[in-house]
Amino acid sequence: MINDQPIDVLAILKADAPDPKKLVSMVRQDFSAFYEEMQNDGGESPVIESVEITKGLQGYWITVPEAVTDRIILFFHGGWFTLGSHKDHLGLCARIGRAAHARVFSIDYRLAPEYTFPAPVEDAIAAYQFLLSSGHPSHRIVTVGISAGGTLVLDLLISARDRKMPLPLAGVCMSPMVDMLFNGESVTKNLDNDWVTPARLNAIRTVYLAGHDPKDPLASPVWARLSGLPRLFIQAGTHELLLSDIATFVDKARWAGVPVQFEIWEGMFHCWQVFARQVPEGQRAISHIGAYVQDILTR
Repeated sequence: MINDQPIDVLAILKADAPDPKKLVSMVRQDFSAFYEEMQNDGGESPVIESVEITKGLQGYWITVPEAVTDRIILFFHGGWFTLGSHKDHLGLCARIGRAAHARVFSIDYRLAPEYTFPAPVEDAIAAYQFLLSSGHPSHRIVTVGISAGGTLVLDLLISARDRKMPLPLAGVCMSPMVDMLFNGESVTKNLDNDWVTPARLNAIRTVYLAGHDPKDPLASPVWARLSGLPRLFIQAGTHELLLSDIATFVDKARWAGVPVQFEIWEGMFHCWQVFARQVPEGQRAISHIGAYVQDILTR
């Protein structure tokens, strides 16, 4: 049975949706403050260590007491390629780290409009190369991302394959944006059920791509050649605008021979995992991710 509580959270999310008329700097402040408040559970804070990956690109080790030292999650935050940071996704990272018994390495990749496509993709690749060069073997790394971060997980895997780099064991994507055309049927079907709007999706495409072809495989992974990718674990909610696009990607990946575990969560909206404190399904979804990562890294 669907928990009634997500309906209230959805109303809050709709009310606090970013105002496109505000300056980007103000929108980022509002977004971060809201996300941090929603994720604050008053529990023990993880240990955080900042490291410089390349000039202007920072990574953050997020370590919880349950973490096994050589289990690494490379994490990419959400925020539609224009918002977000490791700080406003700290609660989510800590929960995933606890569930997976792993250390989390979260990246503050460059954001649009200051840095447009493919800057975040380049940062994702740089972060992965940093881990490899720091002595973390690919078979001890799982990449995890949410929303735009989920897109970067797929971009990284596609790029690593094409560059003949050793691939991470798996990729985990929560509500990824896989097609910048945003023309799946759920965009209209779920119009009243999600806090993301078609106007927001159009703004993402305009600001992030800045005129670049939306069918570029690294902008829209659904258009990429998918054979040769490692196994994937993908979560989406039935109330998401992006559900149809994600389902299309899953079908294409499976046809290409990629092992994909696809979870569709009844009644859930975009990025419900972030709000695990308010939505029980959020914590359950994170528990599933943790179990998946543990299983992959202990084989």
